[in-house]
Amino acid sequence: MAAPSPAAGGSAAENPLTLLTLDELRQRTSVKWRMHSSDVLPLWVAEMDVPLAPPVADALRRAIDLGDTGYAYGRAYAEALGDFAARRWGWHSFRVDHATVVPDVMMGIVEVLRLVTDPGDAVVVCSPVYPPFYAFVSHAGRQVIEAPLGPDLRMDPAALDEAFRRARACGRRPAFLLCNPHNPTGVVHRRDELEAVAELARRHGLRVISDEIHAPLVLPGTHFTPYLTVVGAENGFALTSASKAWNLAGLKAALAVAGPQAAADLDRMPEEVGHGPSHLGVIAHTAAFRADGQWLDLLLDGLDGNRTLLETLLAKHLPSVAYHRPEGTYLAWLDCTALGIPTEQPDGEPGVASEIAGPAQMFLDRARVALSSGHVFGTGGAGFVRLNFATSPAILTEAVTRMGRAVDELHPSTS
Repeated sequence: MAAPSPAAGGSAAENPLTLLTLDELRQRTSVKWRMHSSDVLPLWVAEMDVPLAPPVADALRRAIDLGDTGYAYGRAYAEALGDFAARRWGWHSFRVDHATVVPDVMMGIVEVLRLVTDPGDAVVVCSPVYPPFYAFVSHAGRQVIEAPLGPDLRMDPAALDEAFRRARACGRRPAFLLCNPHNPTGVVHRRDELEAVAELARRHGLRVISDEIHAPLVLPGTHFTPYLTVVGAENGFALTSASKAWNLAGLKAALAVAGPQAAADLDRMPEEVGHGPSHLGVIAHTAAFRADGQWLDLLLDGLDGNRTLLETLLAKHLPSVAYHRPEGTYLAWLDCTALGIPTEQPDGEPGVASEIAGPAQMFLDRARVALSSGHVFGTGGAGFVRLNFATSPAILTEAVTRMGRAVDELHPSTS
């Protein structure tokens, strides 16, 4: 097995997705590479097959060399995000004093829900959606109400209106948990769509909490709009981090950001929440947002190339699988219903991401490719799989080729 190259960070002009070999990746001990046996190509959980961005690696090495491993302090993380948001998204009204550090995005969402909703209140989500939305909301003692996406995988105003009405009837302080960009579909919400959300939320008395963890990963041809920049979002919240765009899931730190009318709510965040983030995590995320952007731009170019490659591979090897070209993230939502694979799901609630069913189970068993099973994403997910294309073109090509062979062997006439 090959050892990692001393120059694993790569040069400033290389696609980060091409810098690590399969043998090098298999030495990793994270869940992506250890959940399944070594003959499986893992394209499921949201980890990227990239080395650390050089500015992040340099910041961490400096901290280790200095023994700077104490408690996190200060507002450098929020300042770095504010500068990044101004450069990338034109968010010039970002207020550093309206942001606070939380352990990670999902824990931050739960803590914000505790500030603005009560136990038993309803939280609306747009299904199919990131499975922890169900699990974390339920574990926090709130109930989930679904507003299914439309056939185009975009938010459906009529479904939102009905879900918001139901949520309001269920409790005193309901909320809407927005996924922006949307996981698993890769849809990047337009400004007009977000303004419609804000107007509906105001009308029905819901508070909006926007998960924007994938915001830096908007691909060429689309523009990201932060929810807090739209008209009517002044009493909303956003949660974000550098976790997805710089592959920092193991370095815990995120930011909760309040709109101007929600700042007083954020001030009520319990002090102990701020003790959860890792100091090294704060250093890493701060360095990522402070960087000049060249590494991120190279990554986005590589993801754009993989997005197109995946489309070509599916047309060749899996023409019966419908592919909705994602506008952001590195996730592809694949409609496998035409393959005729039974989609009975295991017992349990949506959000139990460890369970596999339907097409995902077939591809794991027959192709040795691990994908996320669609049923855990809630209503509308059965018969789908989510594929993570943040890997090398070679691994992506091998994975889809294997998937095509598996379908040929199972149903020769459907491929």
